[in-house]
Amino acid sequence: MPSPNAPEALPHLDAVKAALTAAGLTVYVGGVPTSSGWAAPDKFAVLYPDPGMAVCESLADERTDFDSTMQVTCVGGDLERVMWVADRVRKAMAAAPLVVDGRVCWPPEDLGGPPVQRDDDVTPPLYFVPVQYRIRSTSA
Repeated sequence: MPSPNAPEALPHLDAVKAALTAAGLTVYVGGVPTSSGWAAPDKFAVLYPDPGMAVCESLADERTDFDSTMQVTCVGGDLERVMWVADRVRKAMAAAPLVVDGRVCWPPEDLGGPPVQRDDDVTPPLYFVPVQYRIRSTSA
C-alpha cells in the first residue's frame, strides 16, 4: 500500500522557484518562452527539474524520503550578468531550507557546474552556466 506521505516532485520545484523569485530573479521552468515578440531579459534563471526519487526512510520500506537534482541555468547578456545571476542563485539556495508543505527539507546541496559558456546561436549572444543542486526532504 502506498504511503500517504509519498513525496511529490512539483511542490519541491515550486519551493525552489519561490526561493529564487524572492531573491529578485526572473525565473522560467523548462526553457524560455517561445511566443513571438518575447525578448530575453538581460539576466534570468531557467529551472530544469528531474522527477526525483521516493527513497526508503527505514528498513520498513516506507518510501517517504525525496531525493532530486534541480538544475538552475543562469543566463546573462555578458559575463558579469551571468555571474551575478549565479551569485543570487547560490545565496537564495543557501539562505534557508526550502519550504514544502508537510515536508522537512535539508538545505539544498550545491553540486556546482561547468564553466560559463557563450551561446552564439541567439542574437544577441548570451552567456550561461548550469548549476545543479541536490534537493532532499522527508515527511514531517
